[in-house]
Amino acid sequence: MLDDAALDAVFRQARTHESWSAETVPEETLHTLYDLVKACPTSANCSPARFVFLTSPEARERLRPALSPGNVTKTMSAPVVVIVATDTRFYDKLPELFPHAEARAWFAGNPLLARETALRNATLQGAYLILAARALGLDCGPMSGFDTARVDEIFFPDRPWESNFLINLGHADVPPPPRAPRLAFDDACAIL
Repeated sequence: MLDDAALDAVFRQARTHESWSAETVPEETLHTLYDLVKACPTSANCSPARFVFLTSPEARERLRPALSPGNVTKTMSAPVVVIVATDTRFYDKLPELFPHAEARAWFAGNPLLARETALRNATLQGAYLILAARALGLDCGPMSGFDTARVDEIFFPDRPWESNFLINLGHADVPPPPRAPRLAFDDACAIL
């Protein structure tokens, strides 16, 4: 079991951040981050998430026209912005990722199942990325509030990828406001 300090860092004290220091995030840290994420489970090991790490000011500027006005400043100042995307043809990798079954056929002929599976598992992988980033000492600012079609047009014109959400990464320079209330166990859970 993780100790309280680790649980605090990843869950209890971790927050969504909007203001960033100028401290950069080394490329090696991004590789380590992905190595942690790829170890986490997805159904049939389908691994449909694709991560685009925008690390330069020029790359973030390409994103600017797709951002909602309230997300521009916090995104442009983040050392790294991650586009969490979904590969709509994830099943083409299944012969490699799930070789003990003909799993590609489960999805290639069933667009509804493929879309549902891809979105659910890519979103799950995006959540793993947030937890892994926190475990590595990074602060996160996950968000929607952008034009997905525009992001796809700018960054994925020749790929079957669709943007899902964004995560700003770095080191926060100011503490966030107090945490908003959360639902109690009895309001959100049932034990049957």
